[in-house]
Amino acid sequence: MNLYTTAHLIKKMPGFYSHTQKVNGVNLHGVIGGNGAPLVLLPGWPQTWWSFRHIMPVLAEKYTVIAVDLRGMGDSDKPPGGYSKKDMAGDIKELVIALGYDRVHIAGHDIGANVAYAFAANYPERTGKLILLDTPPPDENMYRLPMLPVGTPVYPWWVAFNQVKDLPEQLLEGRFGLLLDHLLDKLLINPEAIGDFDRAVYMQHYNRKENIRASNAWYQAFGQDISDQKTYPKIANPTLGIASSSNFGILDDFLSHYFLSYQMMEVEGTGHFLHEEKPVQIAKAISDFLE
Repeated sequence: MNLYTTAHLIKKMPGFYSHTQKVNGVNLHGVIGGNGAPLVLLPGWPQTWWSFRHIMPVLAEKYTVIAVDLRGMGDSDKPPGGYSKKDMAGDIKELVIALGYDRVHIAGHDIGANVAYAFAANYPERTGKLILLDTPPPDENMYRLPMLPVGTPVYPWWVAFNQVKDLPEQLLEGRFGLLLDHLLDKLLINPEAIGDFDRAVYMQHYNRKENIRASNAWYQAFGQDISDQKTYPKIANPTLGIASSSNFGILDDFLSHYFLSYQMMEVEGTGHFLHEEKPVQIAKAISDFLE
């Protein structure tokens, strides 16, 4: 028995169910539960909807929580194209319509934050409140990221590596656990926050060539994302940025340029995967902001 499939994971999430919806020619998978105003949760690399497992039950007490595997992620389809964040936001818009909602709150982490931003920029009338977790969307500042160590223990070399075509999937197929463990151990303050079981959940999805190819396509679309971003108006929707201490400054700087108004919250004692290291604090912050 494969203990890491969504069918098995759902048994650990009382009140939630798995849902697949065809949008823009792609089968998009999500996990849904709760009651109240709809709240869409978008995960990042190298994870799936499971990254929100701790905060979903808490948020579902007041909201209808919809945790989505993005195009190219988890149990969603992995087509050859459509990985600009504007296109991926279009997937979410069609999903929202198919589920019968006119307007949703939306929160995203990492790549999911990029898509959530694109959703608010392109569909402000369908966006209630926006929450970005630890990651600013790409703009011209991406080209100034240090890809070599410059006196800091962590530097985002994978942002460049994932933009290389064809090679990563050849190197990592069947060996993705090496990269996954390296990233999590470096980017978590408490590596035990994402334990062996959770790592196995993520690895089963990213260990295959087509999954690596699709997730890397999110990064390979960054050039298009930056071009698209230049055309967006400043975001007027109420927005909250939640960031670890190491990423607080870069997220705050992005919001200061591209949002009319926003709030920032710093979460101390956590790394990049803050909703898994500090789920109680993150769930409360999101709930308080939405209220």
